[in-house]
Amino acid sequence: MTEMTHSFRNARLVLPDEVIEGSLDTRAGLISGIATGPSAHGHDCEGDYLIPGLVELHTDHLEVHYAPRPKVRWNPVSSVQAHDAQIACAGITTVFDALRIGMDEDADLQAADMRLLADAIETAQAENRLRADHFIHLRCEVSAPDVMEGFEIFGHDPRVKLISLMDHTPGQRQFVSLDAYKLYYKSKKGFTDEQMAEFIEKRRARADDIAPRNRKLLSVIAAEHGIIIASHDDATVAHVDEAISLNTRIAEFPTTLEAARASHAAGMGVLMGGPNVVRGGSHSGNISARALAEDGCLDILSSDYVPVSLLQAAFQLADEIDSLTLPRAITMVTSTPADMAGLHDRGRLVEGRRADLVQVRMVGSVPVVRGVWREGRRVA
Repeated sequence: MTEMTHSFRNARLVLPDEVIEGSLDTRAGLISGIATGPSAHGHDCEGDYLIPGLVELHTDHLEVHYAPRPKVRWNPVSSVQAHDAQIACAGITTVFDALRIGMDEDADLQAADMRLLADAIETAQAENRLRADHFIHLRCEVSAPDVMEGFEIFGHDPRVKLISLMDHTPGQRQFVSLDAYKLYYKSKKGFTDEQMAEFIEKRRARADDIAPRNRKLLSVIAAEHGIIIASHDDATVAHVDEAISLNTRIAEFPTTLEAARASHAAGMGVLMGGPNVVRGGSHSGNISARALAEDGCLDILSSDYVPVSLLQAAFQLADEIDSLTLPRAITMVTSTPADMAGLHDRGRLVEGRRADLVQVRMVGSVPVVRGVWREGRRVA
């Protein structure tokens, strides 16, 4: 059998440290050659950028397809396929689907739904239904009484490669402002002032009782099974010190410059949301991703809840920040998240790496994905 080969010509190749005009060859799903100058054969990129496939570490977008309306549940495999199509068409070839465990008492979705979606991901992947390469990221709400029970549902699932330790207790981290917390929950639950005060007190007492224990239990289990740990919404140096003690590798969505700097200095990959970049700031009023990029302590971008934001955010940062080159911005959505996740076979246009590729054309300020290849095979 002849090995599958493919060539790309007339491309602006975004290499790890520079952009060159040239061609790229693939063989058996890997990059087999890169050359400067014109070429007479292969797929004509028409002067477009050719970049590595994007690597997404935290998207909770799958739930939108599974529960498109309150109390409505879609077929889980169909939901995964719809999510995957949107992911791939956004240029993402490797995705960590974030599934939450540790639920509110009145949550619309439960841990069993998350397990159902995980099973659907694994079924769809095994049946070659998917365009992107999918892994699982468990978002663990450590202040929830059922978080360990939810974690046990996933057992030793080998597709679980990443967990984040979240704590949305009022008065700290994302909700350091009680006004923001009250506004969110009053609109969600229709509480009176008295009910809101009681709710906050109950949440704080519960977190004080169980959150520290759950953090330690989850970190021990993660270490035993080689699962990478991410912190979430760190706001202080004390939060970062705690994360370091738990062998945390990724700092997701730090809410202050102080926490981001401390995490970056400790060798953690500091991750912020693409929507934060595109919108010009945090929807919660916390530190902006651009401020961290300008400070030099932003390492990774995530699409979070808008898949197309990942590519747009990288190009936008490169365009708006003089000190940030396009190759450096592209590493934030390719090689750095891949390396932090232990996936060293992808994320760079380098011979021998996976031929996960995206053809991108800039039209105005918004990039257009014109082709996506995973291991040398076109998927979008």
